[in-house]
Amino acid sequence: MPESLDNQTIKKQALVLGFHKVGIVSVLPWQAEHQASTTWLQRWLDQGYHADMAWMLDPRRQDIRKVMPNISSVICLGLNYYTPHQRPSGHEYAKISRYGWGRDYHRIVGRRIKALALWMQAQDPEIQVRYYTDTGPVQDKVWAERAGIGWIGKHSNLISRNYGSWLFLGEILTNLELEPDLPHAQHCGSCTRCIAACPTDAIREPFVVDANRCIAYHTIENRDAELPNGIAENLQGWVAGCDICQDVCPWNQRFAQETDIPDFQPYPENVAPTLKELATLSIAERDRRFRASALRRIKHKMLQRNATASLKANIRQQEGVTQHHPHEPPPLPQDGSPSE
Repeated sequence: MPESLDNQTIKKQALVLGFHKVGIVSVLPWQAEHQASTTWLQRWLDQGYHADMAWMLDPRRQDIRKVMPNISSVICLGLNYYTPHQRPSGHEYAKISRYGWGRDYHRIVGRRIKALALWMQAQDPEIQVRYYTDTGPVQDKVWAERAGIGWIGKHSNLISRNYGSWLFLGEILTNLELEPDLPHAQHCGSCTRCIAACPTDAIREPFVVDANRCIAYHTIENRDAELPNGIAENLQGWVAGCDICQDVCPWNQRFAQETDIPDFQPYPENVAPTLKELATLSIAERDRRFRASALRRIKHKMLQRNATASLKANIRQQEGVTQHHPHEPPPLPQDGSPSE
């Protein structure tokens, strides 16, 4: 087993490469917890909450040793992607999730992770690595929480004290035995703003999201010609992802800070496009607008479908027949502080 690198040396190099968060978890001590996390994921799958995301069924996701049999440690990494741009409030505007405003995060995060992995191997040829950024059968958020980067919030996103939930995650699996960091404690407390704010009640209970009800899932992954009525009526202008549960989170409202990575700054037309222009967008214009963007996963017809559904919902709302969400987000505490 190679022992040529230690925890602090790797962390220092990760920061040199531009990562904002880095934590390390030893796999072996978590084997006692393995059954609990596997049971939770399997229960979620058994309820059909993964919708059509068949890749979630990969059995390797429930046992990281099946991804890398000789794994000893997971190096978890995070990049802050928040920018302070705000969307206009008019009903005529389309909404794109912040993660898709700039360049494809797979490229930006992946390039840095690869550089760190290659640097590690250059220190000792016995070091073995596998690295992913939302691209492999790894429970990114689970391992990031165990590595101390943050905690999984009730909306199922990872939240950090430094950056809120505006983090892209990636990890390096390695045969190196490294000193682990402490797992992160939960800090959502009694707060349920994300649950109350979801217009489709997709958060069925704290920490459990049903993709069948999730606007983000349907606008990005659903390949059907039409969206389900319960989704189409409640899009609220979202055409690519959805940030509602993150926008209302007090940790984001108070602690989000602008990224120092220029590639995550929005393309000029991504913050305030109109629904009408996206509903009639040509393939050539789509390719121009979303060049090197993670939004290219959303096919041309899907983007048109999403924008058209929002336009129709706006018309029905004006006619007074829109289905209204039964919940309203609770008011912020007077001091605006996160619930503990």
